[in-house]
Amino acid sequence: MPIHYQIDKTDLKILEVLTQDAKRPFTEVAKKAFVSPGTVHVRIGKLEEAGVIEKTTLRLNYAKLGYDITAFLGIYLQKSALYDKVLAKLKDIPEITSIHYTTGNYSMFCKIHCKDTNHLKLVLHDKIQQVEGIERTETMISLEESLDRTLDLTL
Repeated sequence: MPIHYQIDKTDLKILEVLTQDAKRPFTEVAKKAFVSPGTVHVRIGKLEEAGVIEKTTLRLNYAKLGYDITAFLGIYLQKSALYDKVLAKLKDIPEITSIHYTTGNYSMFCKIHCKDTNHLKLVLHDKIQQVEGIERTETMISLEESLDRTLDLTL
């Protein structure tokens, strides 16, 4: 259960530094935030306990790993009540890296990575469109990711 934690300017500075490079040593973070490394360590622990920091991840370049296609998939459900059941099935498809429950035209919106167009066709036809509860899908292939950043928390 996350605790209530009042975030201050020091926390925001620590988060800003770490969102640029999560592998940065606490000593470097401390210098940039004008606090001691011990303070950074304690603050990080409190931010994790409060649920502000959920996990630390790597950002992969999927193209360099042979996944040349990034696509977004709008999913229309037969009924909104099927969301949880469809979600559970979609989580089992490894090519899907992000799933959002949305308003607007689609019930769900997913990000998927595939090796090529044949792989994309296989994932769409043999995996996603076979999930019970999905009425239809719309696929948009990304030609280029022009921006991927974290939110500026000082705004």
